[in-house]
Amino acid sequence: MKYAWIETQRRSFPLPVLCEALSVSQSGFRAWRGGGTPDRKRLTDAQALVLIRTVHQEVRQAYGARRIHAELRGRGYRIGLPRIERLMRENGIRARHKRRYKATTDSRHRLPVADNVLERQFAPEAPNRVWTGDITYIATAEGWLYLAVVIDLFNREVIGWSIKPRMTTDLVIDALSMAWFRRRPGPGVLFHSDRGSQYASQAYQARLATYAMRGSMSRKGNCWDNAPTESFFNSLKNERVHGVSYATRNEAMSDLFQYIAVFYNRSRRHSSLGYLSPTTFLQNWIERQNQQKMAA
Repeated sequence: MKYAWIETQRRSFPLPVLCEALSVSQSGFRAWRGGGTPDRKRLTDAQALVLIRTVHQEVRQAYGARRIHAELRGRGYRIGLPRIERLMRENGIRARHKRRYKATTDSRHRLPVADNVLERQFAPEAPNRVWTGDITYIATAEGWLYLAVVIDLFNREVIGWSIKPRMTTDLVIDALSMAWFRRRPGPGVLFHSDRGSQYASQAYQARLATYAMRGSMSRKGNCWDNAPTESFFNSLKNERVHGVSYATRNEAMSDLFQYIAVFYNRSRRHSSLGYLSPTTFLQNWIERQNQQKMAA
């Protein structure tokens, strides 16, 4: 079991340090590893179970069998999905229970609303073509926190976010500004949101115009028109917030930052991206574009 854990950490720490920390020999580890990349034939069920438990704990129980399978394949282990499903089922290992959460949209206003230009076309062909935004809420012992995000639909990356104790127009403007300064897109980005008063406000629409963006809004009462953003919030609540009691707003803000910037964008494997993380998916696309330019 120690050897299996060492194998999962080799990309982050030198082998001598890992072996010394667990009081095992390097020669023993090499013998266990068999001198090559681990595969299904070399791993017993006990060894595979250690790897499954390790990944499950690393992602704070966020992954089910399919994402654990993708993660282990990414680390060089050829363990079949049916075997992983069986081991997880036999040992009571499962992803966090999924729950549904109510929306925060207040569309009872007389502000102008944009047409649904996006029309559920959730797969743009390049980055900075379509961005989406929405708001959710987080409970703490000190009171509510509200989180606004901006997502690039191309790689599902959260490129802007803002966290405040009040659900004001500044909340969504700050998230949009963060996204714009990080990406610096050209004119014409389509920004899609619900028709809540924050997004329909004159101040927010003026900021979209400043950034040369086009507006699009979901139909009234139809959350499926902004499904990818709703999906992100469901992942956040199910994988990180559900079952956690935040004593302070600062504690919650720190945990939200860790989930978004460290885990979700850089590590979390998305089924819609071929089980790659948003960052990896975008990097691979950029590399392909550069290769095509060089070959032209």
